[in-house]
This record gives sequence, C-alpha cells and structure tokens, in this order.
Amino acid sequence: METLLKIFALFILLFSLGSCSEELVEQAQTGTLKGKVVKRGTNEPIQNAKIYTAPSTQTVFSDKDGMFEIKDLPVGNYSVKSELMGYLITFQAVNIQNQGQMVTIVFEMDDDDSLNSPPTTPELLSPIDNAVNQPLTVELKWNSTDPDSTDVLKYRLIVKNNINTNVVEVNDLTEKHYTLDNLQFGVSYFWQVGVSDGIHPEVLSAVFKFTTNTVPANRYHYARKISGNFVIMSSDSQGNNFQYTASMYNSWRPRKNNNAGLIAFLRTEGGGTHIYTANPDGSNPFKVTQIPVSGFNNYEMDFAWSTNGSTFIYSNFDKLYKINKDGSGQQLLYTTPDGSLITECDWSYDNNKIALKTNNFNGYNVKVYIIDMLGNVLKNIISSGSGAAGGLNFSVDGQKLMYTRDVSGYQDSNYRQLDSRIFIYNLTNDTILDVSAESEKPVGTNDLDPRFSPNDSQVILMNTSNDNISQKNIVVIDLNSTMTDFTRSTLFTNAEMPDYE
Repeated sequence: METLLKIFALFILLFSLGSCSEELVEQAQTGTLKGKVVKRGTNEPIQNAKIYTAPSTQTVFSDKDGMFEIKDLPVGNYSVKSELMGYLITFQAVNIQNQGQMVTIVFEMDDDDSLNSPPTTPELLSPIDNAVNQPLTVELKWNSTDPDSTDVLKYRLIVKNNINTNVVEVNDLTEKHYTLDNLQFGVSYFWQVGVSDGIHPEVLSAVFKFTTNTVPANRYHYARKISGNFVIMSSDSQGNNFQYTASMYNSWRPRKNNNAGLIAFLRTEGGGTHIYTANPDGSNPFKVTQIPVSGFNNYEMDFAWSTNGSTFIYSNFDKLYKINKDGSGQQLLYTTPDGSLITECDWSYDNNKIALKTNNFNGYNVKVYIIDMLGNVLKNIISSGSGAAGGLNFSVDGQKLMYTRDVSGYQDSNYRQLDSRIFIYNLTNDTILDVSAESEKPVGTNDLDPRFSPNDSQVILMNTSNDNISQKNIVVIDLNSTMTDFTRSTLFTNAEMPDYE
C-alpha cells in the first residue's frame, strides 16, 4: 500500500511538471506587429492614431511619422484597429503564427465626412446676371462660406462664350474674385464658380452671363509705352479708350483704313519689323509682310495704305515695295538712285503719286520729294540742309504735303531734335506754311508725326520737350481759312504716333 502511494505521488508530480513546461512554451510564442498610419490618397503620415487589438493586448499611438509598434504579441488571430477623431475607424486582420514573427501593416484612413460640413453654394456677385455693355476687362466676384473654420476653400472658375468652343478654366483660386482681360467686343460670356474644401465633392454655382460692349467707332489711335513695349490705344474724342494691342508685343505706328475695315501697324516679330493688320477690336492680327520694314531707325519708319484699303507701300532700306493686304503680290516699285534709305512714304488719295523721305544711315542728309507710280520725280520739297525731317502726309486733295523739319539744323548720334516744326507745302504755288509758328508752339518743344484730319480742318500731332526724356502728348491744331493764328489743345497725354481717320 505504501508503495502504491509513493507511485501515485510521483505520477502527480510528473504531471504537474509537464503542465508547467507546456505553459512556459505557450507563453514564449510571441511576435511583433509594426505599421504606419497614413491619410488615404495623399499618404500623409497621421500622428496620435490609437492602435489596439481584439482580443485585447496592448494599446499604442502612432508617432509623428505615423509609425507604431506592438511587441510581445502572443500567437493568434487579431483584429487590429486604428482610430482618431476626424477619421473613420480602420480595421486590419493580423495572424501571428510563429515565435518571433514580425508582421507589417499600413492603415489608410479616410476623413470622417460626417464630422465636417460642405461649403455653401457660391453666390455670384458681379457682374450681375445678364449684364450688358461690360468693358474688355471685367472683375468677377463671388462669395462662399464654410461652417468649419479650419477648412481651406479653393475655387474653380469656368468661362465659356457664344462665338466658339473655347473654355477658360482657372483652378485653385483662394480669393473670391478674378480679373478676366483681353475679352472681345460684342461677345456674351458665361461663367460659373465651383468650390471645394478638399473633403466633400465640389459645389457648383449657378451660371451667369454678361455681354461686352460692341466695337466702338473710334477715330483716334496712337502708341503708348507700357512695360517697355509700345502698345496701340484706340480712343474716341471724349477720351474713352481701350488698349488695342497686348503689351506682350511691341506694336506702333497705327494706320486705320475705313474701306478695308482694318487697322494696320508695325510690330516686332522674329527680330524684324513687319506690317500687321487687325480688326477694329484688335482681333485676328495678321502678318502682311515677309520682307521686313527696315531703315536707319524702326521707330521713325512709316508706311501707307492705298485709299481702297487693298494694298500697302513700305520701304526696306533703299527700296520701296507694294504688297496686297493679304500678303500676296509683292512688287518692287522704286529704288533710290543714290543708295539713300527710304524712311517714310505717303500715298496720295488718288493713288497717283507718292511722297518719300530719304536719309543716310544716321537719319540725316534728308531729302523729301514726290514721285509718280513709274518712279519719276515730280517735285523736290527738301533737297539739302542739315537736321532731321519727317512726318509726311498728303492732304485729301493731294495738293498739299505736310512734313516736319528741325529748323535748328542740330545733328547728333541720338537723333535728338531741338526745334522741330510742322510745315505745309502747297504743291500748286510752292508756298510753305509754318503751322507750328502760327499755333505758337511752346519754346523748347518739338512738333512731330503730324496728320491731317479726314476733312483737312485740323492737324493732329505729337508735341514733347526737346530734352528727349519728357512726356509725349498728342495735340490738335485747328486750321482756319486765313491760315493764320491757329489754336492748339491737348487731346491725349503719354501718347505718340497719332492717327485720325
């Protein structure tokens, strides 16, 4: 009996030792869970996300880089959760199978839209719907709010028109206004604004419409320096104007032709100077010339329309060319016999004679004379003398030729003029009228770039100080039947190279 008791006690002891050993083995079976928490779509790390398991083990939080780690995770199957206010709870299934196993997971968390409100529908403020007579530069204004003050609103502007399929779309605007420029005359524009807080779908406004002014029948055009380039301005007699050419281009010397319904001008293109045409609203610019307009100084160069608006005459160094307004029919009309440069030309209203101004490479040794269409010299106006000259323009009847001349005779490398005056030469009796003297040109100034008005009752010109740096203004001189004691007044300031049609 005693022997049996000893055997039974030994059996119990062995059984207990076996059970303890099995428990130690099971406790030693652990692994490690590592992971990262990011925002879905952007992979931006999320900090302070709460990470815990079911069945429950440990609770940890993601660091500034979105990283977390749970050590000594017993073998088994787990549901691991990532939780943070403002985001939807995210689950991942994890299975730890072996001792020392490392499992890596990534939580991609979505915003909890239920905790955030969308922005309000944008309200279009200006221009009002169906507004008319709008300028070619319009500031669009709207408003939208968001109940969540921390949300950053971004706007999308969509603009369409009624003449083509072009769509202007401006994205990621943070301000509640936007300026549309370079619009066209007489066009209806349709605009809409979308707003997004980066959380909810975009909210779109209603569609508003506005219509720009019709093309004004402006009779005045001139050049103005803006941001280092010449631009052409169009204006009426009340001073209502618009910028005809874009400031990204260097454009000058406007010449309107009512019969062609176009405005021609000079523009720098590819290192050369060329004649361009465009509609009265500045649309559809067209390069006419292939052989450039060239001479001693591009800003002194001038060209002329035929009366019917079908052709141009212009110069390239010592040669005078004729060309159709569509760029066809290039024809050499005249070459100077002495190799002098042709800087300016004008074509009489009947298109039977041409006035030319020639000079040397410094702009001096000026000659002004008139030729017929065969190149025969009809009249010499200026054939000798020092100083600068220019500004050729025939009267409507072709019996008078207007020009300028620096009566001081001054010459220097900067082509500075000290006392440039306007003269009208009467071709029928060879008399000369000093218009500047009869209109009391201010002392110390130059009168330049004169043009007859369409009915020859006025002269429009540019007047400026002879210091070569002062502001340039466009002035009009009223002629009269006595051809004496003319009056002058300023039309436009900061303006030059006038045209009046």
